[in-house]
Parts: sequence; structure tokens; C-alpha cells
Amino acid sequence: MSLRLRLSNAAAALAAWVLGAPAAWALGQGGMKVWLPEGVSTFAPAIDRLFYIVLWITGIVFVAVQATLLVFLVRYRRRPGRRAAYTHGNVFVEIVWTAIPAAILVWLAFFNQGAWAKVRGTPPPHDLEVEITGEQFAWNIRYTGADGMLNTPDDITTINQLHLPVHQTVLIHLKSKDVIHSFFVPQFRVKQDAVPGLTGRLWVNAVKEGQLEIACAELCGLGHYRMRGFLTVESSEAFAAWLATQLAEQNT
Repeated sequence: MSLRLRLSNAAAALAAWVLGAPAAWALGQGGMKVWLPEGVSTFAPAIDRLFYIVLWITGIVFVAVQATLLVFLVRYRRRPGRRAAYTHGNVFVEIVWTAIPAAILVWLAFFNQGAWAKVRGTPPPHDLEVEITGEQFAWNIRYTGADGMLNTPDDITTINQLHLPVHQTVLIHLKSKDVIHSFFVPQFRVKQDAVPGLTGRLWVNAVKEGQLEIACAELCGLGHYRMRGFLTVESSEAFAAWLATQLAEQNT
């Protein structure tokens, strides 16, 4: 392969990494955002911070490796009258490039413990409990009734319609009726599998009102593409009014 072709391939790889898919870049109110939609949960900033730290580390390493590759392509290119020299490696260099990534990974493991504990640790005291059960191909939503308990006769149920009050902690019990599904709300930075026979638990506290979508992030069958739910984050008053409307319709 010629030097020119190698350089063009390296440049193409760098351009593909930088530009990526058009959906990877989004211009929001806060300026340019990379990859991530707006975070609207209390723990979204901690997850975003960890993501961008990893992105910077891997990005710097990528650029350094590609720059080294270009230098080696030019310096050690084939030239008339010059014989190739063979080496069996350098033990010190191999130890260094093994120890540095290991140290970075250990540091990241300790650094992300705070975010992990916040998202997957013991949930804080909740204001509302909701049960979400995935099935091919819909989300079944269940709210507590007047008795404040789930799975009792006065429960309020909906299909693919999840309403949550803003600035309140919601404890979600996640189930599946048939196959593995994955409850995914990108703006919440929440994605968790719903496994048949198990009840998963997650919590969320939304910080902004709006309309969001619930996706199934697990290939769960031929109708997977249409397993789409609709999430409304609204004020406490609007949520109470909606819940009362659902209860009245259910009792008619």
C-alpha cells in the first residue's frame, strides 16, 4: 500500500470519528451538545459528566495513536537502499502502556461509584409508586389507587401512557409478561431490562415538564419497532387532575 493511500485512509478514519452520524450532534439552548439529548432527571448531570470524561480520555488517546501512526508511516516508509530493521519489542514500553490504561480504568471505577450509588443504590424516599410491565408490544402502566397500594382492585391502569409529576421522586417497579424488554428514556438517562419472573426497581425525579418517549431498547420480537410509549412530565396539579380523570373513566 502506498504512503498516499495510507494517509488518505487515516484521514478518512479521523473524519468519520469526528463527524459521526448527523444525529450525534445537536444544537440545544445551552449550545452544542455531543451525542446526548437534554438531561431532565436529577442524576442526569452525574452520568453526563462521567460520559464526557471517558469521551475526552478516549478521544485524546485516539488522536495520539493516530498521530503516532502517521509519524511512523512517514519515518519508516519504504525507501530504496534501506533495509528493514527487526525488533523484539521493549519491555519497559510495554509495561508503561499496560500500566497507564490500568491506572485510568481503576480511577474511573472509583470515580463512578458516586453516580452508580445514586442511580442503582438504595432509592431515596419516594412520593409515588408506579408499576410498568412490558409485553409484546406495549407498556402496561399501573398506579396506586386510594389505598396507596399496588395490585389491588382500585389500581389505575393505562397502556403506553405514563404521566409523572415534576420534582417528585417516583419509584418504578419494572416487570415483563413474556420476553426480555428494556425500559429506555434517554432524557432521564435511564435504561433497564424488564426480565420475566423478576421485578426490577429504579427511581427517577424529573426536573422539567415536557413530552418524552419510552423506547424498548431490547429486540423483543417482530413488533419491536412499534413498542413505543408516551411519557408526560407535568405539574403536581395537572398530574392529580389526570389521575382523577383516569379513575373516573375506569369506574364508568
